[in-house]
Amino acid sequence: MKPSTAQKHTSAYPSARKIKRACENELYRTVKRLGVYIPKEKLELAEKLYIQKVFLNVQWIHEHASNRKLLSDWWDENVSADIAALWEVDQSKLCAAFRSAFGG
Repeated sequence: MKPSTAQKHTSAYPSARKIKRACENELYRTVKRLGVYIPKEKLELAEKLYIQKVFLNVQWIHEHASNRKLLSDWWDENVSADIAALWEVDQSKLCAAFRSAFGG
């Protein structure tokens, strides 16, 4: 019998493609719930910003992947202010729209 060196019930970090697609989808759903027009250029800048922040914190995000409330709190503290300024929207409305879209 071959000894198993890998731990069971642990998953690898998501690929860069999965992270990028998840960030794009979350921001798309957030914009839909905001009900305002965001130009494509600003949406792309926000996606790049969000993806960059996720990559910088990927270990923490991966460890708390099952806790959407905690991830939404992280987004409120680390991402929302920059995107609200970029999109010129109220940060509290943006946070509420993200929570609604994300499920946190």
